[in-house]
Amino acid sequence: MITALVLWAAIVPAQALFVLNAVNIALLNAFNFYYIYVVSFFLVFCIGMAIIPSIGRVILGKSGEKPEFSNFSWFSMMFSAGMGIGLMVFSTAEPLWHFGGNPEIIKGNVDPYTQEAVQSTFRYAFLHYGLHPWGVYVAVGLSMAYFSHVRNLPLTVRSSLSPLFGRHLNGYIGHILDITAIVATLLGVAVTIGYGVSQLITGFDNLVELDWVMSSGADPAPTKVSLIAVLIIVMLLSTISAATGIGRGVKYLSNLNLGLSLILLCVFLFSGPLIFSLKLYGSALIDYLLTLPTISFEVFESNTPLGDWQESGTIMYWAWWIAFAPFVGLFLARISKGRSIREFVLGALLAPAAMCFIWLVLLGGAAVDLELSGIANGRIIDATSSAQLFETLNVLLSSGMASMVSAMAVVLILTFLITSADSGVLVLNTIMAGGNQHSALKHRFIWGLILTLVIGTLLMVGNGGLEALQKAMVIGALPFSMVMVLMCISVLKEIFRDEKRKALASRKA
Repeated sequence: MITALVLWAAIVPAQALFVLNAVNIALLNAFNFYYIYVVSFFLVFCIGMAIIPSIGRVILGKSGEKPEFSNFSWFSMMFSAGMGIGLMVFSTAEPLWHFGGNPEIIKGNVDPYTQEAVQSTFRYAFLHYGLHPWGVYVAVGLSMAYFSHVRNLPLTVRSSLSPLFGRHLNGYIGHILDITAIVATLLGVAVTIGYGVSQLITGFDNLVELDWVMSSGADPAPTKVSLIAVLIIVMLLSTISAATGIGRGVKYLSNLNLGLSLILLCVFLFSGPLIFSLKLYGSALIDYLLTLPTISFEVFESNTPLGDWQESGTIMYWAWWIAFAPFVGLFLARISKGRSIREFVLGALLAPAAMCFIWLVLLGGAAVDLELSGIANGRIIDATSSAQLFETLNVLLSSGMASMVSAMAVVLILTFLITSADSGVLVLNTIMAGGNQHSALKHRFIWGLILTLVIGTLLMVGNGGLEALQKAMVIGALPFSMVMVLMCISVLKEIFRDEKRKALASRKA
């Protein structure tokens, strides 16, 4: 299935993109309300699991078992796998996009690129990178963690549905579920790394201008030679990291990611508009929390300006997060053994979301302030999404300081790419090995090679191939979202069954 899809996208990318885009648009038009409601359901489900006392104190493991990783390493790995590389691109691109167009601007309530538009800008940036995406990840991760660590079942998607389908999961139904997760994971990681490699090269070109790195012309882009060269380096390092396992390579790189991220945030905190950022964080967070019940269930009519914005924005994001859910959810389950359900939900929901908010306010807020004040004079807005972070640094800092911080950002992008790839390789191996978390070393190298060939093939044919896979990944999110609903029902059923057993045993005693 993977080979057929990749060859189609590589040989006739225009046709593949046209067909998949048509299917994509049809699904988004037909299921726009469904995506809005189902993602909000996952968030409500996660919060409910944490606040119900009898459920929240359940340990995801044996009684008295301690967590495998420290809180710092646990959070570092969650953040790197779930959001890392995306925030390097969209920390500035996402707020600037909403700054020029969001529902309040489309309705005519405020003008774009003005002080009045700032509040709604960060309201929707927080919506897309806040509690909802982490609610999607936690819903999958919690179900898989419970059945793996409490019920001692293999760490696979099919295990999470055992109370509903029983022994039938040993046959074709279970195979289809796991294959769906494998394809979604590989395509999701491939697309992310493909676009991340482009940003890495853009950042490198910002530091050292070499003729062979970027093409010439009005709209320069990374050359195929530089794309393949950087891809090979990234995948070689990520495969080595995956071979060392989660306890070494993945953990150490994730810790490095978080450390460098904090340094980058400090640069923006002390060099950027500090008072503006502090006020913005408080007002944006309050506004987000007050409007969350409304914007969570807000559905705009299709084929209208508001409907077009929602389909290309919110719904596209919701489908994207669902497509990533088997990858991130399984990884969260793998690293969360020994934690209570309440600790797992609150730790994997609130802490990463808060980090995303800080990231968006400090980096995106600096870009917005530079444009508002007229200092940037459109330089940041007019830059491509992958270059807006580096353009913000160039405007904000002196040339020497900007080069130093840009170099650190390039290293951070590289380590985020490596952790995304090695986490993906480990997840693929876990599913392919029937939940065995200690698969043979050769299989990690094989899947690292497969991932490299998939991404390399698509980079060689241009963005059309990657865009085609992106559309395919989003299309695949629809059936998997239905599997996710069943996973939530399944884990609730099993937990309530446990509570009944304990109550019965207590009465007999």
